Amino acid sequence: MSRKGNKLLTIPQGVDVTINSDHVVIKGAQGTLNVPYPVDMIKVNEIDGKIKISRLNDEKQTRMFHGTINSNISNALVGLSKGYVKKLKIVGVGYKANVGGNKLNLAIGFSHPVVFDIPPGLRVACPIPTEIVIEGYDKIIVGEFAANVRAVRKPEPYNGKGIMYSDEIIIRKVGKTAEGAGATAGAAKK
Repeated sequence: MSRKGNKLLTIPQGVDVTINSDHVVIKGAQGTLNVPYPVDMIKVNEIDGKIKISRLNDEKQTRMFHGTINSNISNALVGLSKGYVKKLKIVGVGYKANVGGNKLNLAIGFSHPVVFDIPPGLRVACPIPTEIVIEGYDKIIVGEFAANVRAVRKPEPYNGKGIMYSDEIIIRKVGKTAEGAGATAGAAKK
């Protein structure tokens, strides 16, 4: 049995849930999210302020959807009640970011600035030029936008320069040193 799929989901204060024939509509103060589900495999019920997801059969595909649908609905409930935040930090000499209007501008060592259009439903801020804070109620959009920004200049392991998540740990590599080069050159002479 799926522990994740059998978990009852509590509906937070200020969030309305409507269960339709093939999707769940979740409304909160920040917006509305629709979570579709396959009606021939999964059944969604609301019981005493809690959401219960159950399977209609025990096939492999149905078991996979059971936990996934539960997690998707849970993410929507959390997003519309608390929201999601991703923080990025920029490391590098002259690297910086700023938000102007509905665009995120990055100066990260290219000959041209990199400009991103901020998707609707997201709030992007740069409290300092080397930090980007992305907030929103849809976990998928917040994570995807943060990943796209990070992909422009991934952190490199030698100097640690690039765009990284604030809690990300970059494993640093040791570069070539004169001492290491001398040891191999001395061994070659013998």
